[in-house]
Amino acid sequence: MNWQTGDITWQFPRRTLLMGIVNVTPDSFSDGGKFIDADAAAAHALQLADDGAELLDIGGESTRPGAPPVDVAEELRRVIPIDTQNPAVAQAATAAGARVINDIAAHRTNDMMWRVAAQTGAGYIAMHMKGTPQTMQNAPEYEDVVTTVEAFFAERLETMAATGLPAEQVALDPGIGFGKTAGHNLALLARLTRFTRFQRPLMVGASRKSFLGGKVTERLGSSIACACRAVAAGAGIVRVHDVRETAQALRTWEAINGA
Repeated sequence: MNWQTGDITWQFPRRTLLMGIVNVTPDSFSDGGKFIDADAAAAHALQLADDGAELLDIGGESTRPGAPPVDVAEELRRVIPIDTQNPAVAQAATAAGARVINDIAAHRTNDMMWRVAAQTGAGYIAMHMKGTPQTMQNAPEYEDVVTTVEAFFAERLETMAATGLPAEQVALDPGIGFGKTAGHNLALLARLTRFTRFQRPLMVGASRKSFLGGKVTERLGSSIACACRAVAAGAGIVRVHDVRETAQALRTWEAINGA
């Protein structure tokens, strides 16, 4: 199985692909304001690469519960490489060299973002989210969250293909923490293998999220546990804040399992 991201082709199965997080926002739940300065963000990104990250997720708009939207001009000022739900920002970022569009709003009805990905050849991560960051944690309910997300992936892959975005450019993210309770998140992690039938890379981002409990600064152990569980269940990509520690855990886990 290949994942095409611009001029780079990732072949799966392979050792777990680590995506390091660089938030260039003043209000992200974990490290808001810490890397809003361009020099600080660049230094942090280079450190994550040294620690083992092969992808960097540069986010210019906080997606924590209740976070307000950011206009295009401000998001462009903050980013260019890319974690965005805005097609205009995605277009500018890919022109500047970004190879992946990490889209929390893959449930949209407008097809512009998929056309941008198709036209640029960028990799595209389709994430499941219920509602918007402003509404997603207002008592989310599902009859069966795993079945709902599975049906979402099936429908999205079909819809994206119809707009010209080939499956080879698409990865899937169940959206841990995006319109889900702690129980929903645990169910998704427990039954993650259900999504491997799509034969697309799976990305899981549970790092430091509130369902893990305790203070943000005290969630490293539980974040690593989630990463290991995700990989054991078939995820090929994990999105994390603590790249060095997660890499140590996963490389050891892979060695034990003969990976």
